[in-house]
Amino acid sequence: MTAVLQEQLPGLGAVRRIVQPSAGTARQQTIQERFEQFHALNGWVFAELERLTAECIEAKFAKVSLGMLFELIRYSYGRATLSADDFALNNDYRSRYARLLIEQHPEWATYFEVRALRTD
Repeated sequence: MTAVLQEQLPGLGAVRRIVQPSAGTARQQTIQERFEQFHALNGWVFAELERLTAECIEAKFAKVSLGMLFELIRYSYGRATLSADDFALNNDYRSRYARLLIEQHPEWATYFEVRALRTD
């Protein structure tokens, strides 16, 4: 599999203009707002998290760590993501992905530890 660097993605400039706040924006986006934009632009990340979680559960893991899954994705794929910030796969989104996985697969709830979200 050939890695694609983020800067090599066609149309990246146009996407950044859409998702990056302009200099005159009155407030910063919340983590949730940034996550929703990232998720909309990078659906493959969630699909890969689902696949990896299912593999872990099949392998009889007692718990599944989103941190571990993020690192596996980073290591295995080196795939570029479309994002308004400089992080290809921002750790701020781990808790959001854990909640989304549980929402889509309630039977997986016992495999993830989630804490109360702090306000953005």
